[in-house]
Amino acid sequence: MNLKPIKDRIVIRVLEAETATKSGIIIPDAATEKPSQGEVLAAGGGRVTEDGTVVPMDVKIGDRVLFSKHAGQTVKVNSEEYLILKEDDVMAIVE
Repeated sequence: MNLKPIKDRIVIRVLEAETATKSGIIIPDAATEKPSQGEVLAAGGGRVTEDGTVVPMDVKIGDRVLFSKHAGQTVKVNSEEYLILKEDDVMAIVE
């Protein structure tokens, strides 16, 4: 991957949505929702405030995160799709 995000942006590999429930019921493609979990592949340096100080990122490379469904911009690099979004669009880190 040749993407290096700037400021408070992160690059995420979106994790696939579940195709079956825990009880084994298969979910058809038409009924699946857009995935909202991903793995952080790259992170920028942090948010720059009005006075020029840099606020470090809360997420780091390797974190599994939850993000809002309509967040970010999808990009395709070397036939792989990634999502670039602001750190503010991340709702939680999955531990």
